[in-house]
Amino acid sequence: MDSAVSGGLSSAAMIEASIVKKYRKTIWNPFIAALKDYRMLQPGDHVAVCISGGKDSMLLAKCMQHLQKYSSMPFSLTYLVMDPGYTPENRRRIEENAARLELPIVIREKRIFEITAETAKSPCYLCARMRRGCLYALAKEYGCNKIALGHHFDDVVETILISMLYGAEAKTMMPKIHSAHYPGMELIRPLYLVKEAAILSFQQYHKLEFLQCACRLTEGTARGVLESKRQEMKRLLAQLRQMHPSADRNLFLSMQNVNLGTLIGYRSGEKTFSFPEEYDRPGSPYYSLEQAEMEQDL
Repeated sequence: MDSAVSGGLSSAAMIEASIVKKYRKTIWNPFIAALKDYRMLQPGDHVAVCISGGKDSMLLAKCMQHLQKYSSMPFSLTYLVMDPGYTPENRRRIEENAARLELPIVIREKRIFEITAETAKSPCYLCARMRRGCLYALAKEYGCNKIALGHHFDDVVETILISMLYGAEAKTMMPKIHSAHYPGMELIRPLYLVKEAAILSFQQYHKLEFLQCACRLTEGTARGVLESKRQEMKRLLAQLRQMHPSADRNLFLSMQNVNLGTLIGYRSGEKTFSFPEEYDRPGSPYYSLEQAEMEQDL
């Protein structure tokens, strides 16, 4: 562990303090806002903070750790590292970073990389499903009722763009979801409103070196050797921000300002609503369409 001291503070304490001081506006406040706005925590919760070794999950762990120290709401944390088959170097990097940040991690091994490497079709999809399932199972084993993942604001907006451009549908990554296979378990995303630029700034300021991509099948993606849809969306999002600084925020807000009366169709659960079928039905979102268009033209 790095025991460098400045003014009586350890390296880990200095890093933690910076979250609520130097990065209060860009990291801490959005972190707290997401927890409150989306009601992610309740008294008595036991949260498994899932650490992959990357910058996002490591920052999430420190934010949750700091919150637990000073919050009036009682809740428990387990810092869970699920090792799906990391290389010895990557495993060591996670352990060293956890020690430097004073995170009491629990590491459990699963053979996910080995299993998915034998799959010819969609290994990434299978890996993601298996990892999510393992995290739920391990969280339940440790008595947790929630798992916290490190997805941030940019992940959310990129998901919107991927869904529209590649999936031909409007949807996004939700701030929290109920588990379909583990009753009583919930997934939460406390960094939901924190922008990736702030996380990168935090990492660079403290000269921290986290994992970029620990998958043995796709390590090249993180280094730019291979391409991914999410990397394409990162570049597109950067271009949109150059044209309009609020483009990312407007995309995000569009998911909660949906005007059903101006959509050709939409789904709610298993039910589909079609513009031609609903157009003449009194009370449908389309019945006052002319007024909506008049307001749009102003």
